[in-house]
Amino acid sequence: MTLDRKIMKRTDFFLQPEDEMEFMPIIPLNEEESENEENITIPTDLPLLPLRNTVLFPGVVLPITVGRDRSIKAVNDVYKTDKLIGVIAQKDSSVEEPGINDLEKKGTVARIIKLIKMPDGGTTIIIQGRKRFEIEQIVSEDPYFRAAIRLLTDDKIGVGDDQHFAATVSSIKDLASQIILLSPNMPSEASVILKNIENPSFLIHFVSSNISSDLKEKQELLELDDLKLRAEKLMHLLNRELQFAELKNQLTTRTKTELDKQQKEYFLQQQLKSIKEELGGDVNEREVKEMQKKAEAKKWPEAAKEAFKKGIEKLERMHVSTPDYSVVYNHLDLMLELPWDEGTIDSYDLAKAKKILDRDHYGMNKIKERLLEYLAVLKLKGDMKSPILCFVGPPGIGKTSLGRSIASALNRKYVRLSLGGMHDESEIRGHRKTYIGAMPGRILQSIRKAKSNNPVIILDEVDKVGNDFRGDPSSALLEVLDPEQNHAFYDNYLELEYDLSKVLFIATANDLQHIQPALRDRLEIIDLNGYAVEEKIQIARRHLVPKQKELHGLKNLNIRISDAVLEKIIEDYTRESGVRELDRQLASIMRSLTKEYVIKGKLKPTLSIKDVEKILGKPRYTNDLYKIANMPGVAVGLAWTYVGGDILFIETSQSDGKGELKLTGNLGNVMKESASTALTYLQANARKYGIDPELFQKKNIHVHVPEGAVPKDGPSAGITMMTSIASALTGRKVKPYLAMTGEITLRGQVLPVGGIKEKVLAAKRAGMREIILCWQNEKDVQEINSDFIKGIKFYYVKNMHQVLDIGLV
Repeated sequence: MTLDRKIMKRTDFFLQPEDEMEFMPIIPLNEEESENEENITIPTDLPLLPLRNTVLFPGVVLPITVGRDRSIKAVNDVYKTDKLIGVIAQKDSSVEEPGINDLEKKGTVARIIKLIKMPDGGTTIIIQGRKRFEIEQIVSEDPYFRAAIRLLTDDKIGVGDDQHFAATVSSIKDLASQIILLSPNMPSEASVILKNIENPSFLIHFVSSNISSDLKEKQELLELDDLKLRAEKLMHLLNRELQFAELKNQLTTRTKTELDKQQKEYFLQQQLKSIKEELGGDVNEREVKEMQKKAEAKKWPEAAKEAFKKGIEKLERMHVSTPDYSVVYNHLDLMLELPWDEGTIDSYDLAKAKKILDRDHYGMNKIKERLLEYLAVLKLKGDMKSPILCFVGPPGIGKTSLGRSIASALNRKYVRLSLGGMHDESEIRGHRKTYIGAMPGRILQSIRKAKSNNPVIILDEVDKVGNDFRGDPSSALLEVLDPEQNHAFYDNYLELEYDLSKVLFIATANDLQHIQPALRDRLEIIDLNGYAVEEKIQIARRHLVPKQKELHGLKNLNIRISDAVLEKIIEDYTRESGVRELDRQLASIMRSLTKEYVIKGKLKPTLSIKDVEKILGKPRYTNDLYKIANMPGVAVGLAWTYVGGDILFIETSQSDGKGELKLTGNLGNVMKESASTALTYLQANARKYGIDPELFQKKNIHVHVPEGAVPKDGPSAGITMMTSIASALTGRKVKPYLAMTGEITLRGQVLPVGGIKEKVLAAKRAGMREIILCWQNEKDVQEINSDFIKGIKFYYVKNMHQVLDIGLV
């Protein structure tokens, strides 16, 4: 009785309305009552009590809250007499007032153990199942259902001696015990109760009432007459429930399982849905909706639209914690942020464009004319494939900043992409998104940042792109910079074709020789030559001085720097084609003036040459060395370097020996060959120039080019070497203030060379008064502003005879 009393005390925890039945039935106060069910006298007709969400089995006790008026009437009438009532399940639990056709045909006769009137006016009864029955006929429907019934008997033939049945019952008990252990919501007494149940029939009924199967499956169990079949079906349902309970337990302890995938995913989705609702909503769903909203307003090609649709469907099926979620999300985010059909409107005002270009850069007329031509065609035609321009020239002359001015003149977005030192092809084409840390190439990243499909993109230092085992970026640039291909540029990360034909690409380089030939073929080369002193003065006056004054807080002070002072700074403190070093020297001057102003509170209105020397120190460069050639065998040549033009000394001396030629000064192969060619020509024409032929057998000739730490190469020093050797062998000095450049042949012809403007300007800076050039280079000299080369006399020659006639005195 101790166990019975304990269970009775707990019945209040299980009291549920008959339309919300979710509880564990309890056993009868005396289990033996269920064994003697066949000795009970039961009337042939009984009042019926419809139940919504449960099925009552013989021997099982259930607490039920009765809510319907008809049911309350039936319960009250029965409780006053024999307390027996027919409990029947509804076919559809959603029906509020069931009719005859809404009730199952088979149910359980129950005895009302206790009727309790609740404080809220409701009625609660505790009933115990007695025997199964089948409705033969509904006798009456008012005030409640009353039916003629036929009692059903369980088929127990051979049950007592059947080992198979005994094993089935034992398995049922074991399965039920395992489920109880895996189910934290089950009462702790349930396991004790199971161990104490010895009646197989009651065990089957008790477990049937406790399983989580739906109403239809429980009803099927109740309707089976054969106790063996009922036990087997129950064991099948228990196996399924055990699997479900194990899955719940595995999810709780975060262990993996080999259970049915579909069942597992369903349960996971349901749990995740509940958790998300508790946390205030589904993060995934919000992100997907935001993306879909952006996509509706997006203008993009059909291929991109279809790819986005597939990607968003995939994202909807994924959880935010899965590794692939961020991969798919970032890919879709890139697609949304790329400007597929969104660009700025070009400005076709040629006068305004010219004004902007002239404002930002002094000179560079050739480039400005080319850009204005491009604008004129765009204005007239309305559409044109953007040219791929390449600005080539020494450092510091404004190649990169010119790109910004072009963007401003066209009213386009500006993006600078530095290619110097790039080794990985993926930097251009992007990584495949399956890799960890994958991202699109820098081309698409730049367009994404610009938010325009027609920006001006500066490919800075295209000649300094490297290549190694990771790939060759310059080969990847072939597609980007080909107007016939870049309308369908394929990025490995995006996995879609993107139109780059509206982008204006401008490449910059210092040396064309370091650009891959196939890439160079796709570029429209525009040479930017170094600045003359006069140009540098104007650039300093218009741009550099105002910039440095503003940077150093001197903008509002009236400080005048004359052209003579600027020329002094340019000639004595810089040696460059561009203006970067000039900018640094001006910054040094402004810093000194700022310090003086802070200390003294005032400044001199005009900066003098003495002030410059006081601030910058003694001149770093001098032209005196270049103006003097006081001994035979010394000639002045002109060289081109990546920083512009420069002066090159060629020195030759002879000594007793066996006619050997020695070359020093860190010379390249081409330069060595030029020296050999010059010597061979002079040997062949020795008498013509008054040279003793025997000297070539008795004397060793040593040719040296100073500044041996600097590598030197190229054919342009050919005529300078021949003049130097001829001067040494003849004893005639080279004319002072004379520089020369040109390639020679064994026949004595002079061939044209490149970099003429840089070389001529370098000669001008060095104080040269005369220059010897190949006659075919005359056209290059004519392109130089005559004001920049005033005072220089040019000699255009065809052969070495003319060179020696002019050069030797």
